[in-house]
Amino acid sequence: MSRVSVRCLILSCGNTLRGDDGIGPWLSAWAEERFDAEPAVRVLSRQQWTPDLGEDVAQAESVLFIDCSIKSAPGEVRITSVEPAAAGPGLASHHVTAPELLALGQELYDSLPRNALLLTVGAGSTELGETFSKNVVDALPEACKLVENTIRGWLSADTFKTPQR
Repeated sequence: MSRVSVRCLILSCGNTLRGDDGIGPWLSAWAEERFDAEPAVRVLSRQQWTPDLGEDVAQAESVLFIDCSIKSAPGEVRITSVEPAAAGPGLASHHVTAPELLALGQELYDSLPRNALLLTVGAGSTELGETFSKNVVDALPEACKLVENTIRGWLSADTFKTPQR
């Protein structure tokens, strides 16, 4: 069943009051301005991903998830494929992961995006504050380029293209 209503969905999460955790919302704001004239691109930013976003994911042809990573080196930019994965027992009602959102979209709406990637930037600090660490500031050009190349690639092709750094 195809329920595609948007070609490219950018879905970020993060807390703008917790230092580097705000990278997702920052990149979403940048992408919203960058793709403002492109009706095929929809940008959503939340403090946390919640189960209700499964419908938005299911209705997208391609999804770029954006988040910070406490597992990566500070400022390290990574982009990886995302596959659906069911949540463990007792799905949290306040926070779900990108693989869980894909699984929810598949289970509830019988639909999966053709492309699903997760872009992360390693967090140096998630302490209270509204500024990024130096490593994250230095990583912004690379992260912006990856967002742009990914979305432009999806818009210009019928199939997934590996983004260029």
